[in-house]
Amino acid sequence: MITIVPVETKKERAKFIDFPHDLYAEDPNYVPELFLGQDDLLNPAKHPYYKHSSARLFLAYRDGKIVGRIAAFWNVNHNAFNKVNEGQFGFFDCINDQEVADQLFATAEAWVKDKGGDNIVGPINLTTNDTTGLLVQGFDRPPMAMMPYNFPYYEDLILQAGFAKKVDLRAYLVTKATASQRSVLLLDKLEERLKRSGIILRQINLKDFKNEAARIKEVYNKAWDKNLGFVPMTDEEFMYVAKDLKMIVDPKYCIVAQKGDKIIGFALGIPNINEILINIKRGRLLPTGIFKLLFGKKHVKSVRVLMLGVLDSYRKLGIEACLYGRIIKNAIPSGIVEAECSWMLDHNYMMNHAIEQINADLYKKYRLFEKAV
Repeated sequence: MITIVPVETKKERAKFIDFPHDLYAEDPNYVPELFLGQDDLLNPAKHPYYKHSSARLFLAYRDGKIVGRIAAFWNVNHNAFNKVNEGQFGFFDCINDQEVADQLFATAEAWVKDKGGDNIVGPINLTTNDTTGLLVQGFDRPPMAMMPYNFPYYEDLILQAGFAKKVDLRAYLVTKATASQRSVLLLDKLEERLKRSGIILRQINLKDFKNEAARIKEVYNKAWDKNLGFVPMTDEEFMYVAKDLKMIVDPKYCIVAQKGDKIIGFALGIPNINEILINIKRGRLLPTGIFKLLFGKKHVKSVRVLMLGVLDSYRKLGIEACLYGRIIKNAIPSGIVEAECSWMLDHNYMMNHAIEQINADLYKKYRLFEKAV
C-alpha cells in the first residue's frame, strides 16, 4: 500500500532532501546537492520566494519506506507576469514504479487545482532560475553545476501519468580541443568595433558587488522577458541568488558589456563545482566536505556559462560573440578544458546558432512537460 504524506517538520524535510542519495547510491554520475542549500531553498522561513508564492512537499511511503517524492508550486508572480494560471511540480524522484509515480503526480495536481490552477508544468525545482527540466538525452556523464540529473525511466513515468512535452532545453559542450578559435581570434577586432560605438567589455568588480549586482539585475529582468516561464526576480530574490553565486564566481568568467555608465549585457560563467560535490557524501559539508569544497575549487577543469543576455536594442551588434569569446579567451590559460553553455530554449535560434558557430556540441537535452488538471 502506498501512502502520500505531506512534509510538515524539519525532520521530514531532511528526509525529503536525502531520499535521492539512497535512490542513486549506485549511480556513478549522480551528484548530491549540498544539504544546506537545498534546505534553504525549501524552507519558507529562509527563501524570499515564499514571500509571494507557496509550495507543498510530499513523500511517498510503501511499507514504511520512502519510495518517492514531489513538490508542488504556486508561483503568484509567474502567473501574473505571464498571464497564465498554472502550477508547477519539481523535486520529482521515484523508484521505477508507475503506481507510485501516479499517486505522487495526482497529489501535486490536486494541490495545484485546489489553488485554482488550470494546468501543471515541470519539472521546475522552485523557479526557472533554479534547476529546471528532465534529462532526456546525455546520461553518460555527470551534470554540470546547477543542472538536473535523473534516471532515464523518469520520462516514461511522466508520460504514462498523462503529461505531454511542452518544450526542450538545450545544453552545449565546448571543449578546448574542438572549439573554433574564430570567436577568440576575431575578439580584438569585434571589441574595437564596439568601442567605436562606446561599448566596452570588462570583468565584474567583486569589490563593488552590491552595485554591480543591482545593475546586472536590470539587464537580467529585461533581456529574459520573452523566455519561457520567465518571471522578473524581486530585489530580494536576485540578491539571494547573487550572494550564493558570489561564493563561487570567478571574475574571469563574469563579463559585462557597458555603454557609458549603463550595463547593456552580461555573461556569467561559474566553475563546475559538481566536480567536487560528486565526492561529498550526502551533500554534507561537515566534517570533511567543507575542506573538499574549499581546496578543490582550484583543480576544477570545467565551467558552465549559465547566463548570457543583451538588452534588445543592442542585439545583433556582435556583443554576444564578444562575451563568449572573452570567456573562452580567459578560460584557456586557466587550465579549463571544457565549458557547458546552458540552458537554451529549443526555439531560441539566434542563441543556438551563435553557440554552434564555435563548434559547440549539443550533448544534453532537458524537457519540460505539461498537463491539464
